[in-house]
Amino acid sequence: MGSVYQEIAAVIGMALLTACAVGPKYSRPAAPAAPAYKELGAANVTGDWKPGQPNDAAMRGKWWESFHDPRLNALEETLQVSNQNIAAAAANVAAARAMIRETRAQLFPVVTANPAIGNSRISTALGQNIGAIYSTFSLPFEASWEPDLWGRIRNTVKAGTYAAQVTAADLENVRLSEQAELAGDYYQLRAQDDLKRLLDSTVNAYQETLALTIDLYRAGLANDEAVAQAQMQLQTTQAQDTNLGVQRAQYEHAIAVLIGAPASTFEVLPETARADLIEIPVGVPSQLLERRPDIAAAERAVAQANAQIGVARAAYFPSITLSATAGLESLSFLKWLAWPARIWSVGPSLAQTIFDAGMRKATVQQFQASYDQTVANYRETVLTAFQQVEDNLASLRILSDVINQQNSAIESAARNLREAEVRYKAGVDPYLNVISAQTALLNDQQMTVNFRAQQMVATVQLIKALGGGWDVSQLPSGKALASTPAVRQSERTTPPR
Repeated sequence: MGSVYQEIAAVIGMALLTACAVGPKYSRPAAPAAPAYKELGAANVTGDWKPGQPNDAAMRGKWWESFHDPRLNALEETLQVSNQNIAAAAANVAAARAMIRETRAQLFPVVTANPAIGNSRISTALGQNIGAIYSTFSLPFEASWEPDLWGRIRNTVKAGTYAAQVTAADLENVRLSEQAELAGDYYQLRAQDDLKRLLDSTVNAYQETLALTIDLYRAGLANDEAVAQAQMQLQTTQAQDTNLGVQRAQYEHAIAVLIGAPASTFEVLPETARADLIEIPVGVPSQLLERRPDIAAAERAVAQANAQIGVARAAYFPSITLSATAGLESLSFLKWLAWPARIWSVGPSLAQTIFDAGMRKATVQQFQASYDQTVANYRETVLTAFQQVEDNLASLRILSDVINQQNSAIESAARNLREAEVRYKAGVDPYLNVISAQTALLNDQQMTVNFRAQQMVATVQLIKALGGGWDVSQLPSGKALASTPAVRQSERTTPPR
């Protein structure tokens, strides 16, 4: 008995002394980055937009509050707890956290109990105790433990931890995307309100013009053609005015879905407040690698793939399993729990694959190829992030100039309309010239509203491209992810008002 314990102790001691984790050491792959954003060095902006000061590193906290719009703030707050895409991403994080604890449990022994009571009859063909019937009573406890000599389980835990960090970064990316989508839809809806006010006032002006034209016709100073043209102009504009309701309703319904409310019960009342542009601290390109949750997710996926290589390489080495069984067994219920009824067995076992026709080698090569793929995906994500920042910087810079030019065009179109009305009333030009001037002015005004909407959406998209107020330091650590979560996302979800 003593020699058995000594052998087991020797095996355990050898396992602990020789335990090591096989697999490549991880380091974050290099990614291309420029020293500065090209668009910030472009021609000076002559409009009302400019980037934030260089010493401002990043936006912080609830970035949408920078627009100073109480209605937008309320919608964004509701989105945080009621958006279903965010809830689904949070559930993925919870599942990944549970997987870490599930894998980590493999580092510890497994103990099972299997009590049993059975009745048996001996075959009459055995020649002894013919037809004997007896009962057995057993209460065995079994314990087994596989020491993690080559780091297979530890690398699996690492891979699970990195995978959980991927889901945590994905959650933040979904959250940021939904926040930006809501803000973009909100400002598109407000643009429809602006267009509605413009067309309402234009319809009123055209009604006055039609009344004037009818008076002139009755006084013999205008013909019926001018009246028909004025009526046509008014009715066409009224149709455009009414048609705005289609797109506004669609934006309103989209916002309802984002905040988890039924479209049939949700409403955003028209408002007259105009959104002002804000200065956005852009920083330098190298900071973008730490500020984008999708980049963080791609980098953690590389770390996960690296750990999986270690898991695959561990299959080359033998595995040792320590198992023990102890319990009570008897043919009599009265003697079942007595000391003489005790049973036990203990001992180690070793398993080593001798031949697998190259399966382990192919498995390692598969995970190495997967690692290379995640590195390429990571670098592509970085390049896409730089593209999105440059795209939106270019949009803001160019739109600022375009809006300035468009404002000048409105002034010219308004002056042209005044001249056309004077010449028509003087009988110099036909009424068609007035209609042409009115149409040109209305088109320029509509284009300005649309350009301002594009400008606001580009502002939101630039904030999204810069990562919002997120930073890689907010990514939960492996220890935090392995702990038991407090409250599920679904339990925190409250219905929107």
